[in-house]
Amino acid sequence: GQIMPPIMGAGAFVMASFTGVSYLTIAAVSVLPALIYFMSIAFYVRITAKRLELAPDPGPEKSLGQVLRENGIAFFGPLGVLVSLMIWGFTPSYAAGFAIVSVVVFSWVTPRPMGPMAILESLALGTRNMVLTAVLLVAIGVVIAAVTISGVGNTFSLMIGAWANNSVLIAIGLIALASLVLGMGLPVTAAYIVVATLSAPALADMITRIEVINAIAAGAVPENMQAILAMGAPQYAAEIGLPMARSQAEIVFEAAPLEMRRTIVESILSRDLVIAALLTAHMIIYWLSQDSSVTPPVCLTAFAAAAIAGSRPMATGVTAWKMAKALYIVPLMFAFTPLLTGSLFEKLQVTVLTLAALYCIAAAFEGHMENAVGVMQRILLAGLCGALIWPDLDPMFQWTAFAVFLGLLLFNIRKASKPARAPLQADRS
Repeated sequence: GQIMPPIMGAGAFVMASFTGVSYLTIAAVSVLPALIYFMSIAFYVRITAKRLELAPDPGPEKSLGQVLRENGIAFFGPLGVLVSLMIWGFTPSYAAGFAIVSVVVFSWVTPRPMGPMAILESLALGTRNMVLTAVLLVAIGVVIAAVTISGVGNTFSLMIGAWANNSVLIAIGLIALASLVLGMGLPVTAAYIVVATLSAPALADMITRIEVINAIAAGAVPENMQAILAMGAPQYAAEIGLPMARSQAEIVFEAAPLEMRRTIVESILSRDLVIAALLTAHMIIYWLSQDSSVTPPVCLTAFAAAAIAGSRPMATGVTAWKMAKALYIVPLMFAFTPLLTGSLFEKLQVTVLTLAALYCIAAAFEGHMENAVGVMQRILLAGLCGALIWPDLDPMFQWTAFAVFLGLLLFNIRKASKPARAPLQADRS
């Protein structure tokens, strides 16, 4: 629910206030990443069910169609009201208020309509939850004020920049570690607020730096900036403004005077690109802040599931970690692919390749696809996972890897569909 539009919890509204990007835009760019995550869970569940040879329960439960016919409007009607009002330009608070009223109205066309007592109980429950959230946000506000006034936030951002050495990958690893530690004692939204306050500026600057270097390498430098860049790197003065090697563009940007870096960024990149970099940084942190729920040693959500299922808590936590690996892979896609900021065609391409990679890694973990796979096939699947999502690979190579994956999957499906050969009977004497 935290990552799936249209609601996305309180964290999405906090992100909107941090970035200045509308909640509707945040919800729109979150659709494909959320679908990737839930599809990866479905892949893992199916592969595990195949490995354990589990069959569907033939019990008398109602079908999905029956459930939707009886209660679907009560669930999807209020969501439709919320999304429609926000698309029409109403504020989130106004849309949420009408959606709450519509919950009562839509319940009247279901087998269990809400009466006065049910409405009062729901309002009381909502008020209690609101008070808990308000107290949490007040406490987090005190922490943020202390971090901002004391300068700890700037210091932490500088530390991330120094330790990562301008590497976005290392910075994401450090942020993931920080969110995991903070998430052991804080709810998801609180962990996101703290980590975003401390590290989002540094991560956004690194992503912006990559975009500026790419622009310099492409020769997209305004004339008024060419002289400033040439001051720091006179050996490349004749080439600035023309296409050049990326390594040369990096030298040119790093040699520019520090006090002019912000001006250079604002002159070379459009405002939309700068905002996109900030949104990307916050989306990465928001997704990584979810990991404490499913990552041992402290994963309260997995432990709660273990109590319900009667399984061992730590083993359940490890299983949850394996199932939720998209929480770690999708943020990398945010940083190194156009999953958030590209065209629809580019986003769909990344989605297809990422889904294939997540299926590969699930099959490699479990040693099973539609049928059992051997050690060499598991190694091949792990290699295909890397090839499908590695950002610097040629697209032709990635689609070749995708074709190999499809071939392996079809071969496995065909193998699984063959009936087992009956054992030979010994000749009767």
